[in-house]
Amino acid sequence: MNISLTPTLEKFVQDKVASGLYNSVSEVIREALRMMASKDKMSQERIAQLNQDIEEGWNDTVIFDGHSAMEKLIKKYE
Repeated sequence: MNISLTPTLEKFVQDKVASGLYNSVSEVIREALRMMASKDKMSQERIAQLNQDIEEGWNDTVIFDGHSAMEKLIKKYE
């Protein structure tokens, strides 16, 4: 597989290898892809949790009856 990087990204990858943290460009790319996969998984989990929270909120919501509320207000302020 061949990939093309912008000069800025290529320098970033080369700097990572030169720092000694990685032995090769491939290691840098693999680590970046692992981090991307982890971020995607966390995003999916967060969306699932938000959807669950929304569903629970809808289920816990008291249905607002405008007519009854208006009658109560009228009686209160008559």
